[in-house]
Amino acid sequence: MKIIYAIVGAIAVSACSTTVTVPAEKQGLVEYYGAQKTIFDTGKAEGKVPIAAMSGSNGTYGVGAYEGLDGEITIYEGKPFVTKVRGNGFTMDNGTNGAAIFAAWTKNMEWRDEPIPADVKTYLDLQRFLKARATAAGIDTNVPFPFLMTGKPAELKWHINVDLSEGKPITREIFAKSKANYVMKNEQVDIVGFYSEKHPGIFISAYAPAIKEKDVKNTIHIHMVTKDGKSAGHIDDLSFNGGMILRLPKN
Repeated sequence: MKIIYAIVGAIAVSACSTTVTVPAEKQGLVEYYGAQKTIFDTGKAEGKVPIAAMSGSNGTYGVGAYEGLDGEITIYEGKPFVTKVRGNGFTMDNGTNGAAIFAAWTKNMEWRDEPIPADVKTYLDLQRFLKARATAAGIDTNVPFPFLMTGKPAELKWHINVDLSEGKPITREIFAKSKANYVMKNEQVDIVGFYSEKHPGIFISAYAPAIKEKDVKNTIHIHMVTKDGKSAGHIDDLSFNGGMILRLPKN
């Protein structure tokens, strides 16, 4: 598939400009605003969180769905990576124009690193491992927490939202199909993630393609940025073959 790269430099903020804020809720280290379920309640995908409100400082990491179902937003070390499907490929924008329909972000600066063990091989394994390790580290898993990962997944399935609604109200079915899907293997990536058992339909999708069991809930929202900065998007599924590093917040 042909990929289109339109790299746009981040917008400089003048000394006289004011900080962009939204009335975000905050629990623990996670801030969030907007909700995925609002898309289905209203049939619309309106922007609620300006990209400028969730980016800018080196300690900011975030994920969001671009307004109008027209892309994905990933914030890594304060830098936006906004991907949008165009033609047979996608564009990459590092500026702060536009907004997310819903988003979660953290401004945490302190992390502890540990290897992801060899017995963690799947998306579900990752969910279980995250809860176990967070609990062991003294992190309260009853409130949302951020995490980072880095390394080379054996396989990573990901997507970028693209509006296929044809002007119709957005239903769950239309939302599910409004994606351009991609696969990469053994490629170095940085991953931004958020864990929560309490926010399905808010910033955690109630549905995850990787989870087939009806009685198992999705508890993570994860995005990736490739090391070369040319690809970014929402992770639907991934598998591991060792060598990955997990970063959890320090208490």
